[in-house]
Amino acid sequence: MSVEFRSECDDIEEAKSPSNTSVAAVAVKNADASVYKIIHGYLKQKNNSIIRVAANVARKAASNKLSRKTSDVFDTLLQQQQSKLENKTGPLISGICYCIASCSMILLNKVVLSSYNFDAGISLMLYQNFISVVILLMLELFHVITTEELTWKLIKVWIPVNLIFIGMLVTGMYSLKYINVAMVTILKNMTNIITALGEIYIFRKGQNKKVWAALFLMVVSAVCGGITDLSFHLIGYTWQILNCFLTAGYSLTLRRLMDTAKQSTKSGSLNEVSMVLLNNALSIPFAVVLVVIFNEWEYVCQAEVIREPMFWVVATASGLLGLAISFSSVWFLHQTGPTTYSLVGSLNKIPISVAGILLFNVPVSVENFCSIVFGLFAGIFFAKAKMS
Repeated sequence: MSVEFRSECDDIEEAKSPSNTSVAAVAVKNADASVYKIIHGYLKQKNNSIIRVAANVARKAASNKLSRKTSDVFDTLLQQQQSKLENKTGPLISGICYCIASCSMILLNKVVLSSYNFDAGISLMLYQNFISVVILLMLELFHVITTEELTWKLIKVWIPVNLIFIGMLVTGMYSLKYINVAMVTILKNMTNIITALGEIYIFRKGQNKKVWAALFLMVVSAVCGGITDLSFHLIGYTWQILNCFLTAGYSLTLRRLMDTAKQSTKSGSLNEVSMVLLNNALSIPFAVVLVVIFNEWEYVCQAEVIREPMFWVVATASGLLGLAISFSSVWFLHQTGPTTYSLVGSLNKIPISVAGILLFNVPVSVENFCSIVFGLFAGIFFAKAKMS
């Protein structure tokens, strides 16, 4: 018997052994492009023994399979660690961003309107909304965000919401000009009372006893705060009362028309970014008309303050922060939930009030300070009552 024939027989016997049979089965099971490449390589080397080729291929495939399994295990562990890290840091970072944006927006608007004595709230709103629209369009251009296409059908449905939105922004600007930040924050609690009454009338939705108790405490704090306010300004309080009604009306109208608005889009949905773009874009033509009607354009052209570069820096920053609030609130709400979002929103009024008093040297009596603190805790109690 020749040496070559004996070698072939040995290879056959080797392949028939249980260990090589299982290896060959693995090779068949995992027959893919890599296996065929290996076979082709062995044949090119004139390694003509089919059994030897199969055995070598099987060993190679088994080794590759083991390495793939090891790699998959490490990938899974890495993804789990990244997920745990995001779950821990996501709510914290998003919450901090939301609080910073919210506090800074109110304080910067106060600086523009009071410290610079800028008496054109509608023009300021127009500038801020214009900045928001430009940034949103740029983000959409670079595919960072996606928004719904603005159709006439959607615009007609959204106009009532947008008109209330404009009124809410304008009244908020003028109230902030005449009233200190802390009292604006307390008086805004009155919005919750109007909203609760509107929910009963429009949506037939009742509230529990804890909610009504919290609302009563808000009324008490607002009345006491107004009586003890050393810098009381009737015009400012009038603007703020109007702002409370318009803010509640915006919330209720938005909820009522949301389903109709979604049906008016091509995709059948309307995300938060699309609503931000829709509100800011539609408000621009209406704001231009109001600027002309109230003759603000003449005041703006003659105002000395618009020639100060720092004024434009602060005004632009407040516009950017307005957009940042929209994004950070959506991010924070996604990371946590409505309950945590509502509670943090109430707690956020505390640093805003303290910063407003300290930064603008607001004269505060002991009685007025107690009313403010009482109103802040009434807001927290309201948020907790809504959870139950």
